[in-house]
Amino acid sequence: MALEIERRFLVRDDSVVRGLKGVFIRQAFLDLKKEGVLRIRIAGDEATLAVKILRKAAVRIEYEYGIPSGDAEEMFGLCDLPPLEKNRYPLSFGGREWVVDVFRGENEGLLVAEIELEREDAVFALPPWAGREITGDSRYLNTHLYRNPFRSWPR
Repeated sequence: MALEIERRFLVRDDSVVRGLKGVFIRQAFLDLKKEGVLRIRIAGDEATLAVKILRKAAVRIEYEYGIPSGDAEEMFGLCDLPPLEKNRYPLSFGGREWVVDVFRGENEGLLVAEIELEREDAVFALPPWAGREITGDSRYLNTHLYRNPFRSWPR
């Protein structure tokens, strides 16, 4: 079984990605069942289809496959809503790889940092630009942001 183990944090300061080259990502979702989705993604010029099923706050079953970009574009048309958009920036800190997602459109203003881990109890250094941990807060899952954009949340 393919597992994805990741921890997620809000980003305190957007200057951490200024001047960096990111990848533009569009993604949309089709529901499979309560805990699962089929994600259609185009990141730069690569398209993927992923089955993601939530197991625990930081753990998901994930199967991901490359597909033709034209197929992904057509599949976006099968989804209820237009694709979620964000720019993704890879960063290194403490000998580990992080990504920072800077959301666009209806989720503009939201910046999320993610680190993928080999085990749930893996130890890692928290970068100074990482703020409050949001692992386990379903409001910040891309699937939730797709249907309930950040800009619509009460302030």
